[in-house]
Amino acid sequence: MKCPFCKKPQQTRVVDSRTIKEGRSVRRRRECLKCKERFTTYEELELLRLTVIKRDGTREEYNREKVESGLRRALKKRPVSEEQIEQLIAQIEYDIQSKEKREMKSRTIGKIIMNHLRDVDDVAFIRFASVYKSVGSADSFRKVIQDVMRDE
Repeated sequence: MKCPFCKKPQQTRVVDSRTIKEGRSVRRRRECLKCKERFTTYEELELLRLTVIKRDGTREEYNREKVESGLRRALKKRPVSEEQIEQLIAQIEYDIQSKEKREMKSRTIGKIIMNHLRDVDDVAFIRFASVYKSVGSADSFRKVIQDVMRDE
């Protein structure tokens, strides 16, 4: 472990350790033995080994950062805390993993994300859906909004 302040490697000690996200992640408070600064690290189990089948038929390894990036774009400037975002990502990955498949279509992953976003924030859901469903006109955008209103 390298200190983010003084950049000295292997010079930290764990001050506090907590299990979070249903036991799949560990939050550790660390202290640098050299500069005495404290910082937090998160360790997550890498459980998701999945190949994503894209719309054009190409395949690529599941990338958590892509899911997180899309969620953060949809949730930008919305009243959703960092903790809620992390919890949302964990729930999405849990649902993906519970399907117990080695390959999954990107559309299926998109539907899982939309189901969770709908419960968190309507505006974020509409933002995500407009990209996911390739909304190209005002009429199709209106239809997405009407679908959200109907489900409430």
